Amino acid sequence: MSNFARYARQVILPEVGVNGQQLLRDSSALVVGLGGLGSIAAAYLAGAGLGRLVLADRDRVEASNLQRQLLYRQADIGRAKTEAARAQLAALNPEVEIELRDAGTWPQAVPAVDLVLDCTDNFPARFAINRACVAARKPLVSGAAIRMEGQLAVFDLRRGGPCYACLYPDHGEAAETCEEAGILGPVVGSVGAMQALAALQLLLGIGEAGRLQVWDARQMRWRSHKMTRDPNCPVCGAQQDGH
Repeated sequence: MSNFARYARQVILPEVGVNGQQLLRDSSALVVGLGGLGSIAAAYLAGAGLGRLVLADRDRVEASNLQRQLLYRQADIGRAKTEAARAQLAALNPEVEIELRDAGTWPQAVPAVDLVLDCTDNFPARFAINRACVAARKPLVSGAAIRMEGQLAVFDLRRGGPCYACLYPDHGEAAETCEEAGILGPVVGSVGAMQALAALQLLLGIGEAGRLQVWDARQMRWRSHKMTRDPNCPVCGAQQDGH
């Protein structure tokens, strides 16, 4: 294993160990969305020594991003988020292979990664990511945050659980945005960090799927809800039955 000292604090954990660290080194993840969720999640995954990170985002860094998207700097304003993120993550951990994808090509990366993190902020993107994960039978770590609230859910068809569309049927509702409703930086950062944690647990074989975690930041409280599969789900129904 390369650079043991870099990962010593997590290798000492019984849940990781030398074998687990090598497993992370051999693993890959696709992060779709590099805003308040994705910029934090990607940094933690790179820091943990994930072997390959695939990054996708269509936006450029704006001044209003810097309040919560701590991967970026003042000098990055106007730069594509994917390029700025790659530079910062490579500076953090040059051992991580980083691949960039645009809005049109990220679905092609799904079959070639071990899991996907949905860090987007709109329902059309979330539904598209879910469909791609269901088709490729890849675990999906989904996060969302707005105002003083957040959500985290892990969907894993390999364990017979639901998909995102079982929880949120695709009716085309418009999602409220942080620009409209506001967001406190540590709220979205907390959810992004939890997405990275859930991803690392899945890769290490100790993760749990099938629960919706709801974060009430004002009360500093998480609530957990069991999710159930919709047998008539138009996205995962046939996949779950192996057809």
